[in-house]
Amino acid sequence: MDGELAFFVLVGLFGQLVDGALGMAYGLTCTSVLLAQGISPAAASAAVHSAEVFTSAASGGSHLLFGNVDKRLFWRLALPGALGGVLGATALAQLPGELLRPWILGYLLIMGALVVARAFGRRLQAPSDRGIPALGLIAGALDAMGGGGWGPLASSTLLARGGQARFVIGSVNAAEFVVTLATTGAFVTSLGLGHGKIVLGLIIGGVLAAPLSAWLVRFAPHRPMMIAVGLLIIALALIGLLA
Repeated sequence: MDGELAFFVLVGLFGQLVDGALGMAYGLTCTSVLLAQGISPAAASAAVHSAEVFTSAASGGSHLLFGNVDKRLFWRLALPGALGGVLGATALAQLPGELLRPWILGYLLIMGALVVARAFGRRLQAPSDRGIPALGLIAGALDAMGGGGWGPLASSTLLARGGQARFVIGSVNAAEFVVTLATTGAFVTSLGLGHGKIVLGLIIGGVLAAPLSAWLVRFAPHRPMMIAVGLLIIALALIGLLA
């Protein structure tokens, strides 16, 4: 395995460990790294989502195996999320990368701050079915346009509303497979598929980490991990904006 491939395997492994344990940040972490490498926003998001088809399948299947998925919540997130992903990917593919780059990095900066803020947040109200399809639609669209954000928006919102962490994280991870499959289809139709070495590395790392991360969700210290990941995303976004 050459050094470049090994680097992206490590990126995918780290991103999936965090995502499977917290229900967020695979796409944000990987996209932040790719943007820091000078890859355009559309190409970075397409590469991450292509890899995420495999990693989200492994992650969602692992959560299902460990009994972490609420099937009703899964469907109420997955279908509108897929629609949002297609709309977001189509819009991103039609816009110039250099024009979008500072906006996407700003979005990642805000999402990183959101991850940190959620580490200290309180539950706001009892969980409710109200607004879940709209949440899925918005999270799917922003995830496609920013290369990540499904978890921070969907998981953190549901957790803040009082959802049980195990089932929120498991259901959001499982729904992500459906959203990612639809988003990747839209990207491939618009852009084709490139950056094969990056995609392969992210797939290998993510698939290796998926079962372990689904097991860790029961024991992981959420607050320290969320703070660390949020700060990493903020740092990578700031590097991109200042470069």
